[in-house]
Amino acid sequence: QVQLVESGGGLVQPGGSLRLSCAASGSIFSINTMGWYRQAPGKQRELVARITSSGSTNYADSVKGRFTISRDNAKNTVYLQMSSLKPEDTAVYYCNADLRTRQWIRSRDYWGQGTQVTVSS
Repeated sequence: QVQLVESGGGLVQPGGSLRLSCAASGSIFSINTMGWYRQAPGKQRELVARITSSGSTNYADSVKGRFTISRDNAKNTVYLQMSSLKPEDTAVYYCNADLRTRQWIRSRDYWGQGTQVTVSS
């Protein structure tokens, strides 16, 4: 059993900042890539940022220079520091992890339940 639990969402004014956290727990052998996706009303879920186990990152063009993804491998936790937030960043943000529960089992994606981020004055 694996759980990804997000925290840190909320309401913030344009130009403000928020920090999202996502902790993976349960029967985990290893975690490859961890990432954040978001889904706004009426839109498809999209990649925001992701980070490999070695620390390589990539970002959606729309958040480059404003968002920073990081992870603590010892805590199986990934973070998303969001700055200079815009109303168009409003969405439900989902944590994702590509992980193995056993050494001999192929890795697969796991998802958190989502946390709402609303950017509004």
